[in-house]
Parts: sequence; structure tokens; C-alpha cells
Amino acid sequence: MVAPVAAGVGVAAATLFIRTVDPHVPGVYPPCPTKALFGIECPGCGGLRATNCLANGDIAGALDHNMLFVVLVPFLIVGWGLWMYRARTGRLPAPTPARTLVARVLPIVLLVVASAFAIVRNFVPYLGSGVG
Repeated sequence: MVAPVAAGVGVAAATLFIRTVDPHVPGVYPPCPTKALFGIECPGCGGLRATNCLANGDIAGALDHNMLFVVLVPFLIVGWGLWMYRARTGRLPAPTPARTLVARVLPIVLLVVASAFAIVRNFVPYLGSGVG
């Protein structure tokens, strides 16, 4: 049970830090290497600003900075909750064909979605990170 608790504490501490040290201020955090080198936005561009907005309760602002991140946050929270439950009870779900298929397909789906988002956000102004 130590691993999911440690992960939760780490994410909470990082979120508090990002809430306190505003990434909207230029120069506070290093720039995204993809944005700096190639001038395009990666799927993660705007993630720090989106985290700051979410930590301050500004969902619209978070969506403006990184829509994919905001959409994935609830799934990450549910996944962490399941990890906590499994660590606490020691019960693992029985492997079924459906779970096996999800375990195989989910990483591919996430990669395709992130890649598509990276491409589309560079052509649709609203999906950009909201910064230069």
C-alpha cells in the first residue's frame, strides 16, 4: 500500500507547488523542448498551466491550456483509486478476455489519441496551449 500512497502524496505535493509557483509567469519553468526546438506544441504543452488552473478551480482556463490533460485527469484519479483499493484489499481482478484486450489495446489507443491531439492542436488555434 506504500506505493499508491506515496504516488498520491507526490502528486499532491507537485500540484501544490505548481499552484503556488505560477507557470503563467514567463521564465519560472523551463520551456517545452519541442516548442523551443521545433516551434510546435506537443501533447503535454500547457500541462503545467492547466494544472495551475485546475488547482485554482479554473476549469475553463485549464481547458484553454491543454484540453487532453483536463479530459484525462478524471481517468487518472479513478485509476489511482483502483490502485489504492487493490493495494488495501490485496485483491486483483480475475483475468478475463475483456481485461486482457483492454490491457493490450489501451496503450495503443492512448498513443494514437495523444499523437492525433499533437497534430490537430497545431492546426486548430483553440486547441493550442494559449501561449505564443
